[in-house]
Amino acid sequence: MALKDEFERQGNWLFCNRSWLPLILLTLLVVFYAARIMFQDYIEIPEPDDSWELICLIISLTGLVVRIFTIGLAAKRTSGRDTEGQIADSLNTKGIYSIVRHPLYLGNFLMWLGLAMMTMDIEFVAIFILLYWLYYERIMFAEEQFLHRKFGKVYEEWAASTPAFIPAFRKFKKADTSFNWRKVLRNEKNGFCALMLLFAVLHVANSLTWHEMDIDEEWIFAAGASILVYIVLKVLKKSSLLSDPV
Repeated sequence: MALKDEFERQGNWLFCNRSWLPLILLTLLVVFYAARIMFQDYIEIPEPDDSWELICLIISLTGLVVRIFTIGLAAKRTSGRDTEGQIADSLNTKGIYSIVRHPLYLGNFLMWLGLAMMTMDIEFVAIFILLYWLYYERIMFAEEQFLHRKFGKVYEEWAASTPAFIPAFRKFKKADTSFNWRKVLRNEKNGFCALMLLFAVLHVANSLTWHEMDIDEEWIFAAGASILVYIVLKVLKKSSLLSDPV
């Protein structure tokens, strides 16, 4: 099998199973913190501070904002959470897609980067970046092969002028679609809640590592508020109040 075909095959498999990546990263975080607490008397651990944790949170929330704008302005049956195969009824080339070809994966990267940085360990952050790149490189390759076959020259012209992962802000073109806030609330409630919960947990883990229980109440409040928001949106989704108008 040609290497590009193998890349595409692997990418399609990873695309259909990409919901497993958070579990892998969470497992790495648990193992990392367990080892750190067990061997903290033998290794030098930098003491976390509020300003660093705030920087990490801002980076992760920036990733969430990227996802929100991507999903909110994307055309129907594109940029979805499908896990059974590639779907694209049209090619997104405007809005955030005019400055980067894979904005959702950029958003995911920033969300997880902030969490990885909470460990205050440069080696752990480097491992995260390497794993993320190896994982999503093949997914992006498979997606682009699918889009190239389906949209041909239109895709080629867009891809030739739009970077894959690092945005070119000067190329921005306003989206033709209006912002779909219902779609955002339906799709991003899980990510927001999980993000705030994980930051609260890592804040507590950092405190435990230093034999301290100096836990900022703001993190616990934010985690509790995110759970409440999730529950409210879940109820609204079941009541069809978050459905798109026909």
